[in-house]
Amino acid sequence: MIPIKLDKHKLLGAALLLAFSACGPAQADWALATDPLAVHTLPDNRQIQAQNPPSFTWSRHPQSPASYTIEVKSGGAIVNTFTSSRNWYLPSKKFEAGTYTWRVRPSNSKEWSSPRVFIINATSGVFEVPESETLRAAIVLRPRPRGLEDNATFFSTWSAAKRADRSQVLTWLSNEVKRNMTEIAPVSDAEWPLSPGKVRTAANEAQNARVISRTNVSARQLEAASLLYRVTGEQQYLDEALRRGDLNAALSPNGGTSFANHDQGNRAIAQSLIKAVDNLGSALDAPRRARWLEMVRVRTNAMYADLAAQTGRLDQYPYDSHAASNIGFLALISTLSLGDIPEAKDWFDFSFRAFVSSYSVWSGPEGGFANGTAYAEYEADYALQIWPALAHATKVDLFTKPWARGFLDYLMHFVPPGSQTHVFGDGHETAPEMRMMKGFAAHFATPAAAWYFKNLDRTDDSLATLQAQYPLPVTTVAAAAPPVNSTYYPSIGWSAMHSDIGNAQRTSVYFKSSPYGSFNHSHGDQNGFVLASAGVPLLTEAGWYDWYDSPMWSTWYRHTRAHNALTFDGGQGQLVDGYEETMARNGRITAFVPKATVDYVAGDATLAYGGQLKSALRKLWYLRTVDAVVVQDQVSSDTPRVFEWNFHTYAPIVADAGGALSVTNQGRKVCIVQVSDGARFERRAGPPPQAGTYEEHGVFVKSAAALSGEFLTVLDVGCKKPVIKLGSNGTARTLSVGKQVVTLPN
Repeated sequence: MIPIKLDKHKLLGAALLLAFSACGPAQADWALATDPLAVHTLPDNRQIQAQNPPSFTWSRHPQSPASYTIEVKSGGAIVNTFTSSRNWYLPSKKFEAGTYTWRVRPSNSKEWSSPRVFIINATSGVFEVPESETLRAAIVLRPRPRGLEDNATFFSTWSAAKRADRSQVLTWLSNEVKRNMTEIAPVSDAEWPLSPGKVRTAANEAQNARVISRTNVSARQLEAASLLYRVTGEQQYLDEALRRGDLNAALSPNGGTSFANHDQGNRAIAQSLIKAVDNLGSALDAPRRARWLEMVRVRTNAMYADLAAQTGRLDQYPYDSHAASNIGFLALISTLSLGDIPEAKDWFDFSFRAFVSSYSVWSGPEGGFANGTAYAEYEADYALQIWPALAHATKVDLFTKPWARGFLDYLMHFVPPGSQTHVFGDGHETAPEMRMMKGFAAHFATPAAAWYFKNLDRTDDSLATLQAQYPLPVTTVAAAAPPVNSTYYPSIGWSAMHSDIGNAQRTSVYFKSSPYGSFNHSHGDQNGFVLASAGVPLLTEAGWYDWYDSPMWSTWYRHTRAHNALTFDGGQGQLVDGYEETMARNGRITAFVPKATVDYVAGDATLAYGGQLKSALRKLWYLRTVDAVVVQDQVSSDTPRVFEWNFHTYAPIVADAGGALSVTNQGRKVCIVQVSDGARFERRAGPPPQAGTYEEHGVFVKSAAALSGEFLTVLDVGCKKPVIKLGSNGTARTLSVGKQVVTLPN
C-alpha cells in the first residue's frame, strides 16, 4: 500500500473520523491521522474495552522516531509506562478494573499526544500474551509436532472416548487422502505460464484462479497425508506426503506461484511444507528436509519483505486485505520454523504479537467483518488453518480473544443455519460453505455456539477437527440455546433482525450503513438491506463476482443500482470510484432499538453519495407480530432529482391485475406495497446473471424531479395482506400494518 499524502485528503479524513464511533478528540493531535486509511488511535472515548489488556495504537509521529513511550494513568497517578519501537503496543499483563488515561510521545521528545480515556470492567475479557522472547524460548524447547496438541499420539493409544468421538472423522480424512492420491494431478509450473504480477486481465485472473485452486488442494493433500502418518504410522501416508511435498517444493518461487505473482499460492506452499516438516519429524530424511525448509525460507522471506516494508506498513496503513491475512500466515510459519530457519526469529518477532494483538482490520473489538460474510467465511477458514497450531505451539489461544467471540456472534446472526447465500460485499451471491462456520464454532464452549454447531447442516472439516484440541469446547456445553434475535455491530454498521433466529422458518432482515463505505470488497450499498425467509432470498443483491476489478464488478456489481437502495436520475447512486475516497464516502447507523414485537434501525448514507444528495436517510422497522417490514426513505438534494427505490430478486416480480407486486421464490413469498404517493413501478435490465441463475430488477420511480422525496414501503412476508393505513396520532404520522402501528418521523 502506497502512503497517502495527508494534505490532499484532509476533508476525506475528517468525514471518516466523524463517522467512526472510535474517533479521537477534536483538537490537533499528532497521534490522530487525518488520512482515512491510517490506523485509528485507540483506545478512546471512554469506551469499555472488550479486551484486557487493550491493544494501544496511534498514528506515527512525522519525525519517525526509533521508539515511543506510552504512559498510563489511573486516578491521576502513573500506573504503567511502556516503550515500543512500533506505533502499537500490547501489554503482557491485564489491568485491574478501573478508568484509565493514556498518552504517547516519541521517546526522544516531550511531545505528548492528547490524553485518551478507557475503561476496564468485569465485562472486559482477559487475553494475556507473553513477550516474544519468552514465547520463543518455550517454542524451541517444544518437541515436534509443535502444531499439534501435547497428546497427539498414535490412534492405537487413543482413549475409548476419543475413538468414539473422532474415529469417523479419521475415516473421512483417510478416504479423502486415498481418493486424492489418484484424483489430484501432480502440480507443476507448466500450469501457469503467465507472470501477471498486479495486472488484472481476464487471462491473468483465470490463471490466478487456477493457481489458488491447485495450490490449495496440493497443500491440503500434503498437510493431511503428513497428519495421517503422524496419527496412524501407515507407510502409504508417508509416501504420499513425501511425493506431494517434493512436488510443492519443486515449484519455482519466481514463477506463477511466486509472491509477486500470487501471494496466496505462495503462502499455501510455504505453510504446507512447514506443517509437513513439523508433522513428519524424524521420518523426513535430512536432504529432503533441507530442501523443503529452503523453499519455506525463500517464499516466506518474500512475504516478510513485503510486510516489513516502510518499517511495517500495516502498522500505519492496515486496510490491505491480502497483507492482513499474510501476517497471520507469517506468524504461523515463523512459529513452526524457529530453530530450523535462522530468519524465523526476525519473522516471529515482527509478526506474532502484531497479529494476535490487533482486532481484525475489518471490524472493531465487538466482532464483525465489514468486507461481507463471504470474506468472513474465508477469515474463518484462515483461522482454522492458523489459530489451533499457534495455540498448541505457543499456548496463546486466539479463540479466547474477545474479538473472536464477537466474530462468531456475527456469523450466527448473518449466516444463520439454512442461509442459501451470503450477504453484502463481494461474493454475496455465493452459497455459504458451512463447514468453515461449523469448524469455527466448535472452538467455543457457549450455548449459542453449541446451537450453531448443532444446526449447521454440514459436517465440520475433518482436517481441521483432527488438528483441534480434544475434546472440542463446543462438545462440553450442557445445553444449546440460540443467540438473541436482533443485534447491531457498530464498528461495521450492520444490523440483523430475525423473527426467531432459533426457528428454521425465520424471517431475516439484514441492514447495512457502514463507516467502511464501498472500500475494498465492500459495495455502494449504504442503507441497503436484504430480506430472506427460511434462508430463501426474497429481496436480494444483484450480480455475481467474476473477479476483482472486472468490467462487471466496476460498472454494475458494486454499484447502488444493483442493491436494495436509493438511486436517482436513471440509476445514479453512491460514488464507488477511487481508493481512499470509497471509505470516506460512507454510511452510519444512527439508531438501533430492538424490542419484543418490533425492531427499529436507522441509517444515514448522505456521505456515500459524495455531495450529490443533501441527505439520504432510511428507517426500517421489522414488525415481528405481523411478520412485515416497513421501510421509510427520506431524501433531499440541492438540485431537482427523480428519486428511485431499487429492489432485486432471484424470482419473477409478478404484478396482478390491480398492479400489486409479489415475489415467490422456492415457495416463500413477499408482497411489496408502495404506500407513498407519486411513484410508479418499472422493470430495469442488468447484465446477464451467472449461468444457471435467475435475476429480476425492479424500481419505484417518482413521477417528477424534486428537491426532496419520500418512499414508504411495506414488505408483507408471506403475502398475508394485512390492512395498511396511514394515519395520525395528533403530533405525528402513523402507519398501521394489521394490528401493529409505527410512528413515522416527519
